Amino acid sequence: MTWHAKQAARWGAGVLAIALVAGGGGYWIGQRGGPESAAGSAQTARKVLYWYDPMVPAEHYDNPNSLSSMGMKTQPKYADEAGAASTVPGVSIDPAARQNLGLRVVEAQIGALPSSLTVTGTIDFNQRNVAVVQARSGGFVTRVYGRAPGDVIGAGAPIADLQLPEWGGAQGEFLAVKRLGRPELITATRQRLRLMGMSDALIGEVERSGRTNGTVTITSPIAGVIQTLDAREGVTLAQGQTLAQVTGIGTVWLNAAVPEAQAGMTKIGQSAKATLSAFPGESFTGRVIAILPTTQADSRTLTIRIELANRGGRLRPGMFSSVILGDGGGQALLVPSEAVIRTGARTLVMLALADGRYRPAEVRAGRESSGKTEIIAGLAPGEKVVASGQFLLDSEASLTGIAARPLERDAKKWEPAFRNNPATDKKTEGGK
Repeated sequence: MTWHAKQAARWGAGVLAIALVAGGGGYWIGQRGGPESAAGSAQTARKVLYWYDPMVPAEHYDNPNSLSSMGMKTQPKYADEAGAASTVPGVSIDPAARQNLGLRVVEAQIGALPSSLTVTGTIDFNQRNVAVVQARSGGFVTRVYGRAPGDVIGAGAPIADLQLPEWGGAQGEFLAVKRLGRPELITATRQRLRLMGMSDALIGEVERSGRTNGTVTITSPIAGVIQTLDAREGVTLAQGQTLAQVTGIGTVWLNAAVPEAQAGMTKIGQSAKATLSAFPGESFTGRVIAILPTTQADSRTLTIRIELANRGGRLRPGMFSSVILGDGGGQALLVPSEAVIRTGARTLVMLALADGRYRPAEVRAGRESSGKTEIIAGLAPGEKVVASGQFLLDSEASLTGIAARPLERDAKKWEPAFRNNPATDKKTEGGK
């Protein structure tokens, strides 16, 4: 090979080497700089509105190196994130996340809420069914019939025999007037005997027999239990002195203690069902006849009085009873009780908006029964609320600074403070 040929070969090899080095370097630079430059341009394309701390979303900063009031490093809030938000405030959850969280949405519906309340009480005598047996005239007891307090007696049962001298004298005057044969005097004398307390049967017996009878048998006017008995053989009695007191047992009272906080659920005439351990599997029905005006200061309860029929006298005073108070509670706007969030300061539900977003709404809750809660104000029939997973949504709404839909001061029953109206919500958020 000539010298010129060798030089040409060396020159070609050098050019090839430079080309390979240049190509490899360009490839490495392209591989290294491609993604980073693309990411950088993407970051540059996104406009930053402000920097903030998710723990304190209300605080906005214009410096990426700022620290929030919590001492945390801030992160950017991009314009495209804000633009994607709906005009209605709310939290947006990815469908996959909703499924993982197990969100369950139900519709607020109008239905009947049974007004049931379970309390305890004790059986007592019916204090309106009491008979007091007294001596109508002065005298003394000649015989007793083996009675004692606590005995159960029937109507007309004898209690004691009394000797009343005043009655004997008045009966003698009546017989003397009758022998005179003057009708007007006989009528007046007969009326005097009635006023002294003699029965028509006793007067008729004296008139037929022509003999005085100053001994009278005192009987019980009603069937019941002897509460007190002061008639003892040989005891001298004054006019109007009480011999016995009898309380009827045809009906009894059930005095039940209702917590003060649930006093509004009771009313006179309300139905009641009582069960007693003495009669398993059996219930006794009655109605509330009175709500006592005072509250027990130690237990913070008020007493309601229920009247029960006592067939056969089986219900005995002192028996312990469990009472279920309830009536048809009428129509009410109902949501599941688990959907209601009680913070202590207010009551919330998490609304499920039409565009797949969620927003807390303040409500006024009423009665609760059988897993349902009555919503008095702040919600409308047909609006949907979250019944499962609502606490996570409420926390997310608090972190992102989303205000709850407010409750109007004069909100009416079943009428929401605001409906899902973007214009209304926007106006409310502005505070005007």
